[in-house]
Amino acid sequence: MHSVALLTASYAKDIDRFSLLSESIDTWVTGYTRHYVLVNDEDVPLFERFGSDKRVIVPASRYLPKWLWALPPVLQLSNRRVWLSLLSSPVHGWHIQQILKIAGVLNAPEQRVCILDSDNLFFREFDIDRYAGAEKTPLFVTCKAIGANHPLHGLWLRTIDQLLGVKERSFPADDYVGNALVWDRDTVRAMTAAIKSATGTNWVLALCRRKKFSEYLLYGNFVANSPEYLAKHQVTEDSIAVSHWDDTRLDRQAIEAMMRAASPEQVALCIQSYSSTSIDDIRDVFRLHSRDRRGPSLSPDDMQDTAEFETPKAH
Repeated sequence: MHSVALLTASYAKDIDRFSLLSESIDTWVTGYTRHYVLVNDEDVPLFERFGSDKRVIVPASRYLPKWLWALPPVLQLSNRRVWLSLLSSPVHGWHIQQILKIAGVLNAPEQRVCILDSDNLFFREFDIDRYAGAEKTPLFVTCKAIGANHPLHGLWLRTIDQLLGVKERSFPADDYVGNALVWDRDTVRAMTAAIKSATGTNWVLALCRRKKFSEYLLYGNFVANSPEYLAKHQVTEDSIAVSHWDDTRLDRQAIEAMMRAASPEQVALCIQSYSSTSIDDIRDVFRLHSRDRRGPSLSPDDMQDTAEFETPKAH
């Protein structure tokens, strides 16, 4: 079995959702070594209270190149965080989170990393080592789901083809976007090497210059186009997360219905933050469901002293 870590890239505006994610991990998840939480440098004090012997808060600057720096919040012209560089046009927080996920896996001492966005939570007992630490890495795919005219995914795929040097693309194409996805560290290293080979530049710079991409589509397409690494993955169309992808606001009954409709193998729930679903409703449903397995609450109102933590060393 391979060692397994959890990784979340978050920021201040998602702290309530991250609080629920971390509470759900502490309540239901076993079989992992560390939960690495990568946040903007100025957000570290806000997230320090979540630190523990298994949860490490890591400032973004630890993994970002020196030529890419964050514009101070007081100089921001909008609510979107901006990073500047003399080598590319400005990049925004969403791009930085994708870059941090890749960098976080590259720097993790664990072989496998389960990536958890802040709007995920677990609602069933889950030994992640049994799922993610086996000989082959699980690779979630929705087959033939992306049409050539898809407004986002189609554009992302064309960018990814440039990044990976893919010469031929047929549609409909497979979709590798999902929740609670597992990446293999050696595969990510090979993927970033492939980006450098195809673009002639460092992988971070290549992503900053192109911007319109998806980290999950990037990983999935690299694996799919590499017989060597495809053989090291177990392709599956079964997600361990039940997800609400659109912008429809859910009430408590709808949230409960999602949990009831989940298959026995689905252990996580994702309600996209842009749906404007009340985080209080999600938390109440989660706590009602977990009342017999409550871990220590990590909501800001319940926290007292800041936990000490040890940051990992960059490789």
